[in-house]
Amino acid sequence: MTKAFFKRHAIPWLLAAGLPCACALGLQARPDEPVKEMVGNIDGEAIAVQGPMTVRVVDGQTKTALRSGADIRVKSGRATIDLVEGGKIAVCGPAHFSVLKAGGALTLVLDTGIIHTHIEREPTLIVYTALLQAKPISIGGAAQETVVGLDSQGSLTIRAIEGAVRVEHQLSGQSVIVPQNSDVLLVNGQLTDLRPGGGRSACDLGELKTQELPPQVSIPATTEDIKQRRLPPTDAKPNVPASNAAGSQVEAPIYQVYLPPMRYDSNLKVQPPPDPNLIVLVRRVRVRPTLIFQGRVEGDSLIAQNHTALVAPAANAKQPNVAAPAQTAKPPESNPTVVNRVRTFIKHLWNSNS
Repeated sequence: MTKAFFKRHAIPWLLAAGLPCACALGLQARPDEPVKEMVGNIDGEAIAVQGPMTVRVVDGQTKTALRSGADIRVKSGRATIDLVEGGKIAVCGPAHFSVLKAGGALTLVLDTGIIHTHIEREPTLIVYTALLQAKPISIGGAAQETVVGLDSQGSLTIRAIEGAVRVEHQLSGQSVIVPQNSDVLLVNGQLTDLRPGGGRSACDLGELKTQELPPQVSIPATTEDIKQRRLPPTDAKPNVPASNAAGSQVEAPIYQVYLPPMRYDSNLKVQPPPDPNLIVLVRRVRVRPTLIFQGRVEGDSLIAQNHTALVAPAANAKQPNVAAPAQTAKPPESNPTVVNRVRTFIKHLWNSNS
């Protein structure tokens, strides 16, 4: 009776006592797992998320936070992902893709669907397909906006809205760059046969959330700062800005290079370089005069003296033996009146009769 009673009642008690120990060991092993990096919040009407994620309520709304390794399926409509760094990703269904993030690099493994991405600076984005990978390239530090669409037949459409896109074949390593404002179609993963996309991939990105600037908190002035402001300045000289004389001495020529328009031929594997004969180099310099005059010029008096000095020798040279009359005769009138003409005619007649 004693052995049977012990077997009947002791074994369940031992199992009940071992269950908490097993749970404790499981909880101790869970912190050893690496924490997945946060990707961003996803929002959509018909979506299914599997893998690492966190569901939380913010301002009465349920938010689903994606982590690295999540698998997303957009059954219909559009889903948006607000990235932690401030960018945005729009996915138009039906679509199926996975997200991986490590070390500031975000990878989207696209199975089917259309993905519209907008990234300011971070993270570095790469879109993988079965054969190709597309990596947006920033131009001059500007934003990167790209549309990548993959249909069920394996045709890949790439549209570079802002910035360029480098497309590389995963098996052969061959790559091609899709320039900005271009739309291309790749069939069967062939980079040598680029066709115009014709706007096949269209997915509305929606409104972009601008990053708010952090509030500026002012610090009250200390007693030492107030004393320094009240003290009179040690230097009584006014703070006069430096003259432009020093800047003019350091003037250097300005060089400008004008290149011909860039060309892109989708049928060529390697694009031809620009013709050096069409490159124009312009050098702009400031030519300084050899003679610099400083002073004041009085033009009226100087011209009058020179005029009198030149006219007097010329008159003496023409009439050297003629003495100057005591009284200068009146110059004849250029336009005599009728009375003067009659008087002159009578004088001529009187002289001829005498």
